[in-house]
Amino acid sequence: MSAGPDQNRSTRAGERTVSTERERIGFIGVGLMGHGMAKNIVEKGYPLTVMGHRNRKPVEDLLGRGAREAKSAREVGEASDIVFLCVTGSREVEGLVRGPDGLAAGLKSGSVIVDCSTSDPNSTLALAAELEPHGITYVDAPLSRTPKEAWEGMLDTMVGASPEVFARLKPVLDAWAGRVIHIGGTGDGHRMKLLNNFIAMGYAALFSEALALAQKVGITPERFDSVIRGGRMDCGFYQTFMKWTLEGDREAHKFTLNNAFKDMRYLESMADAAGLANPMGNAVKNAYAVPVATGKGEDYVPMLSTHVAALNGVELKRKV
Repeated sequence: MSAGPDQNRSTRAGERTVSTERERIGFIGVGLMGHGMAKNIVEKGYPLTVMGHRNRKPVEDLLGRGAREAKSAREVGEASDIVFLCVTGSREVEGLVRGPDGLAAGLKSGSVIVDCSTSDPNSTLALAAELEPHGITYVDAPLSRTPKEAWEGMLDTMVGASPEVFARLKPVLDAWAGRVIHIGGTGDGHRMKLLNNFIAMGYAALFSEALALAQKVGITPERFDSVIRGGRMDCGFYQTFMKWTLEGDREAHKFTLNNAFKDMRYLESMADAAGLANPMGNAVKNAYAVPVATGKGEDYVPMLSTHVAALNGVELKRKV
């Protein structure tokens, strides 16, 4: 970890003694969600450094808006006070934080890493403990909603941080989130995110099986929808989910089956660590295991309905 005097930062992790300058922000993971988040950060006037991405389009867009590019995680750390991570999961996060070219090697004491990925809370707590002796604070701020809201600066985030660090982060979080909830200490954000995704992915599994059974007994998706939509079982997730089945809109909910399966494995790990039997969680996990195992993992979650129907020998009939 690099060190040196900095008159604008205290040596206590996550705190600042003077706020005469805007925080320097780093961002790694400018994919479907991260691109919009980073766009809003730089447009709100924060100095922004992003790490190169295999998809050059979002990187070039951000550079055109005033961001600068770093070639490694270490370079991002050297240029930043607060670094946001928005990657697939804990394995990727750990690879970015650790090692000679990792974030921790470049960050100064007093810096903060904010993991916006959906990660394993056990990994989150391990990284926080590992970084604390170096004066680096590790917090979690996973996301809810879709890339559309990311672009609009209207994501939801649930933040695990101390009150002092949360107060420091809040202005930057407000740049890309419309709803910022301080859920507790480090690790609680990721715990709550897994619970949130358990409910969401559970809905998707239920909707998929119900649609397949409906079709099997002669009730079309349109007739099914005419009862659910506007009734007590309706919700925003249902409406987004059904855009694929009813309209063929694959862009409505761009969250892959691979990611859903990964999150349900993390939920299982959390339940195991807590000593909780979670038969419902395992059933939901297995609903995603099948399409993932058959090579459909890059399909989006609403397309689970098509896979469940096919397994049962039916096709969900869509009006043309």
